Amino acid sequence: MNTISKIKSIFSPRDMSVGTPWKRIAEFAFPMLIGNFAQQLYNTVDAVVVGRSKWGYTALAAVGNAGPVMFLLLSLFVGISIGAGVLVSQYYGAGKSEDLGMTIGNCITITGIVTLFIMIAGPLLTGPLLKAVDTLPEVYQDSRVYLNIFFYGISGALFYNIFAGILRGLGDSFSALIILFICSGLNVVGDILLVDSMGVAGVALATVISQIISAILCLLQINRLKNLFVLTRKSLVPKKKYVSDIVRLGLPSGLTQAIFSFAMLAVQALINSFGDAMFVACNVMVMRVDGYAMLPNFSFGQAMSTYAGQNVGAKKLERLYSGAKQGTLMALFTSLILTPIVLLGGPTLMGLFTPGNTQLIEMSMTMMYLISPGYVAMSITQCLSGVMRGAGDTVTPMWISLFTSIIIRVPLAYALVAIARGAGAPVLTQQKMVFVSLLSAWTIGMIINIIVYRTGHWKKKQVNKIAEELEQEKVAIDAE
Repeated sequence: MNTISKIKSIFSPRDMSVGTPWKRIAEFAFPMLIGNFAQQLYNTVDAVVVGRSKWGYTALAAVGNAGPVMFLLLSLFVGISIGAGVLVSQYYGAGKSEDLGMTIGNCITITGIVTLFIMIAGPLLTGPLLKAVDTLPEVYQDSRVYLNIFFYGISGALFYNIFAGILRGLGDSFSALIILFICSGLNVVGDILLVDSMGVAGVALATVISQIISAILCLLQINRLKNLFVLTRKSLVPKKKYVSDIVRLGLPSGLTQAIFSFAMLAVQALINSFGDAMFVACNVMVMRVDGYAMLPNFSFGQAMSTYAGQNVGAKKLERLYSGAKQGTLMALFTSLILTPIVLLGGPTLMGLFTPGNTQLIEMSMTMMYLISPGYVAMSITQCLSGVMRGAGDTVTPMWISLFTSIIIRVPLAYALVAIARGAGAPVLTQQKMVFVSLLSAWTIGMIINIIVYRTGHWKKKQVNKIAEELEQEKVAIDAE
């Protein structure tokens, strides 16, 4: 195979229903791992440039405070993109090119409608939501400016998410990797050029521009793969069958994201209650570095969703089960290797945000060490949840997320902080309780996911039906 052919093969969709399961999962997951790294770099650069600018850590706190509000308004749509990816992977695995084209077309139309809605509703809700979480006066205005610019330019983020979901469903994780690296570079340049003169508004503007470019490049790549599906103008007209399937598969994931976002808002309100902008900035830094430790977990989770979807579509159930085991073990091993590396490099990474502020760096690393065991737990959670979603059961992961986020994490955080305050514990100890609750939720979530996966309840959506069909086909063949 010559060099050009090798490059073409890298950008080609991957059929994960054939070949050695762990190799196919690795071929999909590791490019996605690097791609997610680029996405995390996207977020980190914003924080680093702002933190090192003349605006200082208060501006950093403003950007971080805007995050939960932004995720809340995007959460349902992120779920739709996940549902689209599942449906695309199943139709691709089944070789149904017409259904595949209709799904892609309907996804584009749905995204356009959602874009218009968020562009109108987002700026109207920004102020009330920031006040609802007791945003500190010194960061309120900057947070509002950041969010307004982001929502007015939301088309890039939404279309990128849906197009990336489609590409992942087709088994193409490498294209998103290249696109993210290109646009991360553009984002860096934009941040450097705009932040000092415009503050957080410059950060928001650079992010919006780079996201729009990401969406355009993803669309061009989908168009390059048009031999795999039938896409016409009629495909853009919403059809009940495809819209309902996308919503059916995506809504639970969207609600999961919304639940997570509500939990983030509740925790953000608790963080703001300390009245300490430094602690708000600390949370931003921890979550940015935390994102790197989470990279293998989310990457393998997405890979397992695509793997499960394609193999369910191809009716290869034994391959589904063996791949689920192999993929989870790979994710666990990768997390065990990467987590210590992130912790070792943590002080250096923290120092990039606010150089010379040793107190803030030490506080942030203290919190990182507290939650680090949870990364291993999350590697298992993400993989098993990915298998269940890909197999058509997006409801069960939703309920697990609901329980761990709302029933466990939020009440536990408030309870532990209240107990520490009542006992007269130092402020730092009270602040630690916020992160202890996070570790507890991750651990409990892992245990629940293992139990639910082993019980097999998730198979009732599609897997058991396919098993019955295969058994009937076997009986018919034996009868002949």
